[in-house]
Amino acid sequence: MDYQRPNHVETPEEQARVQRSEWQYLKIFVVVVVAIVLVAAISFGMQVNKSMGELAKERPAAAPAQTAQKPATAPASPTPATAAADAAKPAPAAATPATSAAKAPAAASTAAFAPPAADAIPDGPMGDVIRRGEQIFLHTSTQAKAFVGNTLNCVNCHLDAGRAAHSAPLWGAYTQYPAYRSKTKSVDTFSERLRGCFMYSMNGKAPPPGDEVLVALEAYAYWMSKGAPVGEKLPGASYPKLAKPAQAPDYARGQKVFNAQCALCHGDDGQGQRSGDVQVFPPLWGKQSYNWGAGMHEVDKAAGFIQANMPLGKGHTLSDQDAWDVATYINSHERPQDPRFTGNIADTRKRFHDSAFSLYGQTVNGQQLGQGTQ
Repeated sequence: MDYQRPNHVETPEEQARVQRSEWQYLKIFVVVVVAIVLVAAISFGMQVNKSMGELAKERPAAAPAQTAQKPATAPASPTPATAAADAAKPAPAAATPATSAAKAPAAASTAAFAPPAADAIPDGPMGDVIRRGEQIFLHTSTQAKAFVGNTLNCVNCHLDAGRAAHSAPLWGAYTQYPAYRSKTKSVDTFSERLRGCFMYSMNGKAPPPGDEVLVALEAYAYWMSKGAPVGEKLPGASYPKLAKPAQAPDYARGQKVFNAQCALCHGDDGQGQRSGDVQVFPPLWGKQSYNWGAGMHEVDKAAGFIQANMPLGKGHTLSDQDAWDVATYINSHERPQDPRFTGNIADTRKRFHDSAFSLYGQTVNGQQLGQGTQ
């Protein structure tokens, strides 16, 4: 007779042991799968990196993109006074070719700098001083009358309220100081640079250090320069430097250019135009113009300014030769004496004007320049 084993009933301990065993097998399986996936992912990533590296080696380095120079708006040559500009905004000047700007040492220098908009001056005490500086800059002969000896305003040579590139903008100057200057043979602060402007360009006297006029102008320049790199000369930060002309600059040719392109605003006699007490277009020579110590009396600086900015709203339309010629014509006229005058024209030229670009002490049309005006 066959023996039949009775049905076996698992105890709770046996069931728990079986469940633990199955759970362990499942965990081992999951770990193995995850490990396989990770190994595959790492292998794939290494292959991609290797491929990208080989591709990068094969490609030539891309040249850095150049930011186009923004066109600058310009009021006038030295420009019309801002009373006229208040009535109508000046026409924008043509964009400056990249070749006319000085080469910058770093790639960041190729980008055009955009100063803050006029309506962005902040509120509060600081904003009040900035606005005061702006008004002095625009209306120097009336807002800083005690220190001005002619009818010029800062904006006549630094266009668009000191914003326009290639007209010695404030944002191009403020960040360059303190700096050694061959003109003073010393390291000057920005405030000292401003004092020189009053002495020479404004044919007046330097405000005392700390005067509210200097503080306001410096605050305006500081605000205008916010975001500009300190110590780095940006494109358009000064007057352009023109190449040596094909022909030596000539008075007669310059007179023709002046009559055709400049006399409409500045008058046949170069004395500009006035409307009541407001100097709308500035005088270019004579007793109401910049004196023999101003940088603009140097033909190369005047030529660069003229070529980039004149005639009004038509910058870069004169040829370089025309700019050299008309700058020579303008600066061949008499103007106020250099404040550093020693009492002798030849000695003053030797000490302060020993340059091929200065006509001080030179004889033009039978007259020795440097006599000064009364």
